[in-house]
Amino acid sequence: MVFFGVVMEMRVFFIILARDASGINKKARELTGLGYPYLIVCGEKVNHSNVVYREPKGKYDAVNFGLKFVPSDTEVVAFNDVDAEIHNFEKALGFLQDEGVSLVFVKVHVGYGPQLKFYSFLDPIRKRIPIAASGELMLVRYEVLKSILPLKGCKAEDSYILFKVLENGGKAAFCEECYVTTKRTTHAEQEEAYKRRTVGGIYQALSMSKPPLIVRLFYTFLPFASLLLLVLGKKGYYWTKGILLGYVDYARGDRTASWRQTYA
Repeated sequence: MVFFGVVMEMRVFFIILARDASGINKKARELTGLGYPYLIVCGEKVNHSNVVYREPKGKYDAVNFGLKFVPSDTEVVAFNDVDAEIHNFEKALGFLQDEGVSLVFVKVHVGYGPQLKFYSFLDPIRKRIPIAASGELMLVRYEVLKSILPLKGCKAEDSYILFKVLENGGKAAFCEECYVTTKRTTHAEQEEAYKRRTVGGIYQALSMSKPPLIVRLFYTFLPFASLLLLVLGKKGYYWTKGILLGYVDYARGDRTASWRQTYA
């Protein structure tokens, strides 16, 4: 909040999602350094004061479970993946000084691999149109978040939250000065499975929400527009194939809410 031009500290609580115990100690040190309270929801039992166990059922379920522990006076909930290191967090938090902004997602740096090129296409689009969030680090006003709970089962829980916030009249912002560093796919073939999961999850999220028309139109034409990626060679081929398979999975009735989907 801002009073007479002075920026006031906001009460932030971090929910960290971890499939297993690897990376928990590193993330705990990072968040202790940031100075914000946090809770790690882990799919593996760990003896740590800031870690709670939740049997893996999907990230949406881990979010619903973790939010039960959020203090009532919290103003902002920050979702962060255990393997995504945060840089310049205060820059993202600064967007929420604007009371019209309900949700902030940030830039993702992968360092190497085919997603370097993919983000170079995605980020300019979502800087203008909020077509997808980055669950690696996403800040949401707690009062806004409570209005859409509990989250429904969805593989793309981050975009589901984004679309529900937009549906309810909230504004989303993309912060590029704050970013996370993480690892993603290392070769083009892995992109097919990754895009298949994410795109299928986004179509799930769209079926459960009603974001602005421009977002819905984007995904209406995405299967056709994805064919343009073929001109990019091998990476483009696997991006296109993954996008089309994700759409087909949804069209065939895939409503599984976990990333642990095995495709025939």
